[in-house]
Amino acid sequence: MSVFPRVLVEQSHSSAWSLSRETAATMNPANPADASLELAAQALRSRGFEVTGHTAGRLRAAALQDTDVLVIDHPADGRSERVVGELPPVFERAEIDAVEEYVRAGGGLVVLAECNQDTYGSNLGELLARFGVRITSTMVQETAQGGRRHHGNASWVLAEMGGGLGQGLLAGVDELCFYRAGVIDITDAKDPVVLARTSGTAAPAREPLAVALPFGAGRVVVLADSDLVGDDSIEELDHARFWTNIVTWASSGARHAATSLERSETASAPEWLRLKAAVEELRLMQSKDGSVPSADHPSTGSERRDHARAGELIETMITQINALAPRFPHDEAYLTALVADLQKWVGTAYTKPDFLDSLVEFRPDLSRTDGIEHLVVFPMYTQNGNPNRVFEALLITVTWPDWLAQVESTYDNPMFLPVNFIDFTPGYDTNSAVLFPETVAMREVPKFHWGAIFCDREGARFRRVVKEAATLLSLQLPPDAERLVASQELAQSTFSMWDLIHDRTHSHGDLPFDPFMIKQRMPYWMYALEELRCDLNTFRQAVQLEADGQPYARSVQLAILFDRLFRFPITGERSRNYDGLGGQLMFGYLHKHDALRWTDNKLSFDWRRVPEVVVQLCDEVEHLYRSGIDRSRVGHWLASHEFVATYVAPNPASTWAKGAAALPLDGPTKPLNDLVMADEFPLNVFYEALRKKLAHVVASTSGITAVTAEEQDAA
Repeated sequence: MSVFPRVLVEQSHSSAWSLSRETAATMNPANPADASLELAAQALRSRGFEVTGHTAGRLRAAALQDTDVLVIDHPADGRSERVVGELPPVFERAEIDAVEEYVRAGGGLVVLAECNQDTYGSNLGELLARFGVRITSTMVQETAQGGRRHHGNASWVLAEMGGGLGQGLLAGVDELCFYRAGVIDITDAKDPVVLARTSGTAAPAREPLAVALPFGAGRVVVLADSDLVGDDSIEELDHARFWTNIVTWASSGARHAATSLERSETASAPEWLRLKAAVEELRLMQSKDGSVPSADHPSTGSERRDHARAGELIETMITQINALAPRFPHDEAYLTALVADLQKWVGTAYTKPDFLDSLVEFRPDLSRTDGIEHLVVFPMYTQNGNPNRVFEALLITVTWPDWLAQVESTYDNPMFLPVNFIDFTPGYDTNSAVLFPETVAMREVPKFHWGAIFCDREGARFRRVVKEAATLLSLQLPPDAERLVASQELAQSTFSMWDLIHDRTHSHGDLPFDPFMIKQRMPYWMYALEELRCDLNTFRQAVQLEADGQPYARSVQLAILFDRLFRFPITGERSRNYDGLGGQLMFGYLHKHDALRWTDNKLSFDWRRVPEVVVQLCDEVEHLYRSGIDRSRVGHWLASHEFVATYVAPNPASTWAKGAAALPLDGPTKPLNDLVMADEFPLNVFYEALRKKLAHVVASTSGITAVTAEEQDAA
């Protein structure tokens, strides 16, 4: 299935709405916008949805087979409305049966009804009765005194929003107008949620105007007015956001939860399995620096190492690499040099390995093709994983669809390589989600041309942690966030775009913090600010890209927000945890600016303001960034500490928190660094509790891949 939902809009049963403004002009020449859903379709397409019309024939199971959401848009006879479609506005029993079974099996249904519903000659009531819903044929009116009229029109009623205002299905939705609406009877509906209702001053009062409900494995949304999503109204109030919310929510039934991740034949090839087994045995014989002590050399472990056995394993590795090589013609130079490096290592009697020659030949950045596979064998350590430079063997596949290549053409990051796991040796059965050339054992440092991020692992870890965190915190996820958490394919594509822009940002800007300063003797909050700066700039870019219609941009914003807030602060040890600190800073900033609320043990967001506040934080970090030119290095460290401490309370025992007077500023910087506490900015009470409750979930993400995430989804 497509990673984005497919929406089918019913156009054959005398619909009062057309997907085409041109067709709408023939229906209503004086005001085509009053008969057009073109803008509604564009709003969905800008988020990646595929929107098509069902323009001919009856609704049958075959027509719904590849559809995630069916929209039925005010069918009416030609005597009451100007319509499009050759069939009458009456659905045959077989059609109603097909729609019911489609929803029960996991499909989404959105029904746009109308005021005075019984006057339009349709049998929409018969269809809706299958879901326990009925449209009451009336026209809502607001009283003249104190009524909630829009533009003073008594039949344009401003709805009172349902429970959980601004959260979940109503994320970012504060105000809606229903133009000439009926009301909805949900007496027979099972587990309905009222999204909007008439006010206490309306006639009829306190009645549902919009409802959502589950049905079998699918989802149904019914509106008592169709005008609010028409071209002449969708850009008013919060109508556009409400429309995309309800269609996204309806699309997230069981049908769309399925994924279609491809499997590689190479992973089950006997040659790969023999290579992997040889590497796994050899790495157990290696010392920390990658060497293999001789049999008569005292071992640091309980066993003694044997060069003869190491030689046998190397021969096996060479044989299997040569056998696998035809599968990787794009890596011919590398695999040839790899065999030569293995043979040279044997000739050195297994001293500290040097694989510079093969590393130089490994250029996956030159073959960024979607789905291309690479065999990677090096003695190396794995970040956030095995610290020893021992052999690892990897099968990886590159993700490089056309849409991502288009994004890269704008952001110019030729070194970036988004990859997914096919199979790996134990060094990657950890939290490590990167493959960097600098981790390889080599005699000297060459110019590096690539850096790879395992987007499937990042996406899978994100999904598991956010899903559990949302449950624990009673957070009602917006529909687009719910879909992101539910789809491994969408998540790993999202991380591809996030990482591409993030990595490019490290080398851009005024006086950048050294992106590799973690290797230097600097306070760790400086690295926290650099990593956060790159994510905040990525968020800013994603806001603009969303406005430009880039379909993954909204998911990138949500991934940055939730990964930073939930996973980063509670992952890893608290000793100089710079990524965790960045997440804590974002939490504190959003909380102090009232875009994030923790009330009654429930977490909520002001979704209308979140993008604005995150971009505002980006501006403040950039200001701190640029002001570094006016300070000494230590002065900049102090200013940065003060900035972080504004939003994250420092350790009560912190010397740095006492300011310049408490620090030895008249000598070398080493004593200053020594005064930085391992946990200079401890977790607040919110994160202390969250860390305890999610510890088992975070631990379970070690070694996770797209395949294991998919297996979890199936379970």
